[in-house]
Amino acid sequence: MDRQNYFSNVTNAYLYQYYEILDKMVHKMTGIEAESSISGYFISQILPHHEAAVEMARNILQYTTHIKVQDIAETILSTQTKNIADLQAIRPACETPINTRQEIYLYQKSNQRIIRTMFYEMQNAQESNNINADFLRELIPHHTGAVRMAENALRFHICPQLAPVLHTITHSQTSGMRTIQQILARLTRA
Repeated sequence: MDRQNYFSNVTNAYLYQYYEILDKMVHKMTGIEAESSISGYFISQILPHHEAAVEMARNILQYTTHIKVQDIAETILSTQTKNIADLQAIRPACETPINTRQEIYLYQKSNQRIIRTMFYEMQNAQESNNINADFLRELIPHHTGAVRMAENALRFHICPQLAPVLHTITHSQTSGMRTIQQILARLTRA
């Protein structure tokens, strides 16, 4: 299928920007060297993940007129921007080495599987001329990846400042996915 002829100009512009955002996130998340602190390593990886969410929200807001999709994008802008600031504030305290090599190895092994799955699912999200549905289908693996990354980090010894942030991520992203799935079901039924 020739994407240029099948998709509208708006869809092509939206998808082009989405894949630019995704490529940048993949590059930043995979270009991080292993650290001696799971907390510091997690923060180094989740920051570009959250930055990508902000860019994805800005991308859809350029094109959508769907009120519920606009609401989701605006919520992502505010919550992810706050999460980025919170993570940057605690980063210095969380980079202190506190984990053994074995813990870091086990954490990284699980984390690599989580992010590979997230990248694959985001790269292969169904595309259509309905950019609202496309955006929601792209968010589901993105949010799932954040939840799984946070749950993985919570299995290990982490800095005390990070634990509440991880619980916030798991709660807000899980709640957000339920809303996204409900809206997506309505959009694809029509």
